[in-house]
Amino acid sequence: MKKILNDPSTVVSDSLAGLAAAHADVLRVEYDPAHVVRADAPAPGVAIISGGGSGHEPLHTGFVGHGMLHAAVPGAVFTSPTPDAVQAAISATTGQAGALLVVKNYTGDVLNFETAAELASAENLDVRSVVIDDDVAVADSTFTAGRRGVGGTVLLEKIVGGASERGDTLDDVESVARKVVGQVRSVGVALTAPTVPHVGEPSFELGPDEIEFGIGIHGEPGRERLPTERAEELVDRMVTAVAEDLPLSGGDEVLLFTNSMGGTPLLETYLAHGIAERKLADRGISVTRRLIGPYITSLEMQGISITVLRMDRELADLWDAPVHTPSLRWGM
Repeated sequence: MKKILNDPSTVVSDSLAGLAAAHADVLRVEYDPAHVVRADAPAPGVAIISGGGSGHEPLHTGFVGHGMLHAAVPGAVFTSPTPDAVQAAISATTGQAGALLVVKNYTGDVLNFETAAELASAENLDVRSVVIDDDVAVADSTFTAGRRGVGGTVLLEKIVGGASERGDTLDDVESVARKVVGQVRSVGVALTAPTVPHVGEPSFELGPDEIEFGIGIHGEPGRERLPTERAEELVDRMVTAVAEDLPLSGGDEVLLFTNSMGGTPLLETYLAHGIAERKLADRGISVTRRLIGPYITSLEMQGISITVLRMDRELADLWDAPVHTPSLRWGM
């Protein structure tokens, strides 16, 4: 294993120090316990807070800033953040307008964010949680109770961040969040496994002619292990999985998010995106918004994920609203 690091035990704090140095105009980093907050915190309106294990960058810390998150709470690599760190992020950002916690559906994340919300409620803060579970690959796994939260998390954080910026109440922000959760689906595929720094070896093994279809963002098993196939057939398989699960029908308008899992170059990611657009068009589905690139990764895993969000006018307006974070910027 070759990685650019000093000590596996300090890789997260060392990375956060670099984030703080690069983007001091947008955010600041607190280290004990670790959380990242907007430079202009606390929030004048509803605070949007998320987090989870590190190793998925830029999720979540790279999405702190105007139009998206007010705070992100990073845990150790592939490990949920602790309740005290989530509580610290709530305290640093939340006023009388309250806060919405965006939580991926993994047991540790759900329990720790729930505990932090209860502690905040004891301080008379109105804190609510929305759990995202967009992964169509599995109904259950050893890593989560129910479907896993994956690529749809990025879209959810952007859209509820836009709702907060326009001055929506906590009730309205929560309503928008639940709409997104109901209308977004994702599926991923892995060609290679990631290597967690403190473990020092790949988290699973694939043969030279094998792929894992329906992989999780921590390297969890997917639906099935398949022989390698051409991009045309592989992407068609992925589009079919999300389109049939949502389900989509002719005339629908969608946002299509084609994501690199960390080790897939843009050459291949754009290739896959083009196929996905054609496959959706063949079903009579219009792609009206797009996102392409490594936005929710699994360290250096080679692979991609595809996320589809059924759009309406409100969601399109919130997606288009200005955003200024380290990793997502437009309209400003």
